[in-house]
Amino acid sequence: MAITPAPTFAGSIPENYHRILGPILFETYAKDMAARLTALRLPAGARVLETAAGSGIVTKSLLGVMPPQSQLLATDLSEPMLTLARGFVPADPRLTFSQADGCALPFKDREFDAIVCQYGVMFFPDKVKSMQEARRVLKPGGTYLFNVWDSLERNPIAAAVQTELDAMYPQNPPSFLRKMPFGWSDRAEIERVVMTGGFEHVTLTDVAAVCVAADAEKAARAFVMGTPVAADLAERKADMEAVVSRVAGVLAGRFGKSPCRAVMSAVVVEAR
Repeated sequence: MAITPAPTFAGSIPENYHRILGPILFETYAKDMAARLTALRLPAGARVLETAAGSGIVTKSLLGVMPPQSQLLATDLSEPMLTLARGFVPADPRLTFSQADGCALPFKDREFDAIVCQYGVMFFPDKVKSMQEARRVLKPGGTYLFNVWDSLERNPIAAAVQTELDAMYPQNPPSFLRKMPFGWSDRAEIERVVMTGGFEHVTLTDVAAVCVAADAEKAARAFVMGTPVAADLAERKADMEAVVSRVAGVLAGRFGKSPCRAVMSAVVVEAR
């Protein structure tokens, strides 16, 4: 089976991702991941690895619950994202940032007590390999906490954005949302991949939340310009502001103009 390469978060995308998309989609689930890390009751001096740390939204939440003597190594494949994260998360002696590939972790065996990954696994081009790498660098009894988005059908704002993009470009619609962030939610497949990667105990939990944007324009701009959808549209020489305006009109009509509100859903995985 062909392996799809990971998308590129570069140019203006990281800043829009962090500033606009972050508050709408990621902050609620960052708090959820931090609470789940707390529930693990890690030992004093625990070492935690964060992969696909992005712009540091989860990193900041994790630091808020980790004890003074612990260590958090936050990594991402994208250096532009890490640059944002270094500016967003206050300096902390427990925290180190480093560039790393989730499918080829540059760490020794059995280094970490836990690994946390928010909305990164969907983008890993070789998911089984990423699980094997996570299993390798975890200490015996360690835990891998990660989440992935549920299907588009259970994330209606994202679904409405994709439907409008399909209508605007019927011959060649931008497919990032459908294929990447919202394209890996089959529970049986997730469990198969995790266990094939070497984990023995896997728990999957559906976590629903409320997705709220200050207004429909911000929600539209977040999805259109804060994700690699922007790169798809640039290839088509699209008028970005016109796309944002059209998508915003659809979102306002379905979910409200100000605020723009709907449900969102994710799958949280705990692998040991």
